[in-house]
Amino acid sequence: MIFRDAIRDDLPAIVQMLADDRLGATRETFADPLPDAYATAFDDICDQTGNRLIVAVDEYDRVSACLQLTFIPGIARRGMKRGLIEGVRVRRDLRGTNIGTRLFEYAIEAARTAGCGLVQLTTDKQRPDAHSFYEKLGFEASHTGMKLIL
Repeated sequence: MIFRDAIRDDLPAIVQMLADDRLGATRETFADPLPDAYATAFDDICDQTGNRLIVAVDEYDRVSACLQLTFIPGIARRGMKRGLIEGVRVRRDLRGTNIGTRLFEYAIEAARTAGCGLVQLTTDKQRPDAHSFYEKLGFEASHTGMKLIL
């Protein structure tokens, strides 16, 4: 497995993974062609310093997993920089094969290398399997996250 920054050609596989569960199916639109909003978002991620869309690819360069890692400078905690992980997915047929763990190890090391003092994420309350996975990686449910949909 190789971990690298996503390229535009990876977008269909990424969106397909995002849409491939009960919650994602209500949030994403996987179609051929993909809606332009995905390409626009991809370009915005690539253009923004400290924002990465990371994929795990197999020996045939097929996308197997993905996550978005954003480095956030902060004033709190004595100016500590944080790594924020979002949009985590592993292809359905590859779940339970340790790819997710390896992808997280890669992302955490990238955050450490970028000078981050912590890595944080939010996870939907309706994803108990994801909660268990994150806890096994050492994440703690230390805060309550809140969102306002605009």
